[in-house]
Amino acid sequence: MILLYTEASPFARKCRLCIAELGAGQDIALRDVGAVSPLAANAAASAQAPLGKIPVLVRPGQAALYDSPVICEYLDAVWQGSLFPADGEARWRALALQALADGAMETAVALRYEAVFRGNGSGDDPWVVRQMARLTSAVDAMARAVADFAPAPTIGELSVASALGYLDLRFEEIAWRRGQAALAAWFDSFAARPSMQSTAPTLCPTSHQQEMDHEPG
Repeated sequence: MILLYTEASPFARKCRLCIAELGAGQDIALRDVGAVSPLAANAAASAQAPLGKIPVLVRPGQAALYDSPVICEYLDAVWQGSLFPADGEARWRALALQALADGAMETAVALRYEAVFRGNGSGDDPWVVRQMARLTSAVDAMARAVADFAPAPTIGELSVASALGYLDLRFEEIAWRRGQAALAAWFDSFAARPSMQSTAPTLCPTSHQQEMDHEPG
């Protein structure tokens, strides 16, 4: 199998975290497809996924899988992991946390699109103000939930780590740690995990290269 990804995509990082946590790295090749732009198709991604989004999991002899929640649940099923609790409240908690973090990542990537491609990063723009408020609300919700985070990570914790890591990478000015001591302490501790270390983006946080980190989805 091959995972198509881009270096800074928070959705792709979530998939890479799953691969690392499941110990599946020897069986899945990672292929960085380079720039992904909403203004031009990426040939490698478009050849495997109709919407041309990444990440994409290419499976020999089977249909490719796309959309990070689908890829992650597939990997957990194949490698018989415990990232997706089987049933009960633990499952709904993990899935809800993943949805919260995915929503934050989609919002952040949309803001990057506006800033990079439309030049619309002004804090006075009503749309930007609304999206920033959504990010703040998401971080607040993560902070309220942090006391219940699972000791052994589920897809929920991996998603939150991917979202917060992306805010560090592309939105340093948001300063999400301000007033969120417990969430910041959790993230700093979680960031020491080998899976987090091996998937950390190497791009400059202040880079304004003309490409997207991921088209939301």
